[in-house]
Amino acid sequence: KLRTLIRYFLSVVLTLMEHSLFDVFAKVGCSPLTVTTFEFEHIIPLSSGGETVFENLCLACPSCNRYKATRQTAIDPNTQNEVKLFNPQQQLWTDHFTWSEDTTEIVGLTTIGRATISTLKMNRLQLTRVRKMWVRMGEHPPNI
Repeated sequence: KLRTLIRYFLSVVLTLMEHSLFDVFAKVGCSPLTVTTFEFEHIIPLSSGGETVFENLCLACPSCNRYKATRQTAIDPNTQNEVKLFNPQQQLWTDHFTWSEDTTEIVGLTTIGRATISTLKMNRLQLTRVRKMWVRMGEHPPNI
């Protein structure tokens, strides 16, 4: 059973690579320059009936994964309305997010974008500092 599970996850990783979903998380703030291991995130958590299938998985850095936890919705800080979090399997990054003028912060273009940024703390100090360094190195922002 363990071998079957390992084979399944390897096939998911290869599929994610083919569909460039690794790039999705580089775009939201977790860059290949970050020394971190990406984790499989269930978009709809198992505890809420989500399944371990390609359509319900994405890659997330450990911090973003912890901040998301089992959430599927969050409060948009501008409208105070509860909205769904960004779904990288079904939505385009550029429809919901853009970069600040100096490209060190992610700006929400929609209620979904703003709620996701706030909930995942995508502009936390550590990330804005490292993005500033990447800008100086010519490695940021990513090509979208």
